[in-house]
Amino acid sequence: MKTYDTIALGELLIDFTENGVSAQGNPILEANPGGAPCNVLSMLSRLGHKTAFIGKVGEDAFGEQLEKALVEVGIDTKGLAKDQKVHTTLAFVHTKEDGDREFSFYRNPGADMMLSEEDLKEELIENCKIFHFGTLSMTHEGCRKATKKAIAMAKEAGAILSFDPNLREPLWDSLEDAKEQVLYGIEHCDILKISDNEIQWLTGLEDYDQGIRMIQEKYSVPLILLSMGKTGSRAYTGNLRVERPAYVQKNTIETTGAGDTFGACVLHYVLSNGWHAYTKEELEEMLSFANAAAAIITTRKGALRVMPTKEEVEALL
Repeated sequence: MKTYDTIALGELLIDFTENGVSAQGNPILEANPGGAPCNVLSMLSRLGHKTAFIGKVGEDAFGEQLEKALVEVGIDTKGLAKDQKVHTTLAFVHTKEDGDREFSFYRNPGADMMLSEEDLKEELIENCKIFHFGTLSMTHEGCRKATKKAIAMAKEAGAILSFDPNLREPLWDSLEDAKEQVLYGIEHCDILKISDNEIQWLTGLEDYDQGIRMIQEKYSVPLILLSMGKTGSRAYTGNLRVERPAYVQKNTIETTGAGDTFGACVLHYVLSNGWHAYTKEELEEMLSFANAAAAIITTRKGALRVMPTKEEVEALL
């Protein structure tokens, strides 16, 4: 028996999001807890799963805020390390009129990229059913080594490996370096969650199905999920390809955390129904629930602290 349903490794940071305008006409920014891996864990915790995080924050006020936020939403913080010299990573999120986002990062360096092999808690990694990771922990050599060591440990322990590239172009020295690390993640995962623009960038193909087919032919990923924003999502496994529409919301305000919420619900389905070759009907059920949850989070500011409940998702369904 594994102690944890899901453990995620990666970035934990402050997302400064726009929240109105001051009397002087200046934008008011709200310091929201953020970071894709912890958004995934927060949704899983909300759905009743036992989760833990491995990452690094600064020994500062923002680091303290983030640790408290994890505890508040039920994420185990045994694997959270603190850096005395490097401050907590900050991201500034500008929301466009259509709800999409632009990011500016204060991370040169930031505490999340200071995670080292010595910071890894082996007992955590060995005791999880699913190990989830992205690429932001592979942008620099030190944290890259730590990530790859954790992946190897999780695989050896028999965990299901879940990967979401979550590409953030400004954080890479070059997109060729980014592509190399994304392909490493794909090579070592069992579940791949990738967005429409990421598959086009990675494969150079405009057609999503052709891009996914290229990945399937080169890498034996058992389950691939494609998120397509307002268009919906697709699942690919073996020769099956299933698509479900999005639950478009009139009161959408931003898309922060939508992909993470979607990915978490896929992992929830795997944890709840077992890891096997899913049927068309099962994939439709998986995608519908994930799409609905992602739609709800677009109506809320931030993500980590405001994940929907199972009842809210079922009510939308």
